[in-house]
Amino acid sequence: MKNLIIILFGKNEEILHTLQRIITGTNGWQAVIQQDLLTCKKYLSSYPGDILLLSSGLSTQEETEIIDHLSYLDHPIGLIKHYGGGSGLLKNEIYSLFPDLIPDK
Repeated sequence: MKNLIIILFGKNEEILHTLQRIITGTNGWQAVIQQDLLTCKKYLSSYPGDILLLSSGLSTQEETEIIDHLSYLDHPIGLIKHYGGGSGLLKNEIYSLFPDLIPDK
């Protein structure tokens, strides 16, 4: 099974920690929290991740800048805009980018 590294970028610390708990509760998934635009850009440039997940509290300018930054990376990264919903929705959004990871039913 592929290990997924998911970078969580948002401003609401409580929500970010909830997302992190859900993600790390899935075998092989890791979550890294980022709350500052410049720090997130540096992290994405230095450490390849599989998914950038945008969460609540970001300004339109921050969203635009971080999405634009993805095009400058040396590695591909998926993008998810997740602004609410249950853990099932979150996992379905992730599986939509990596359908080969969907567990057998």
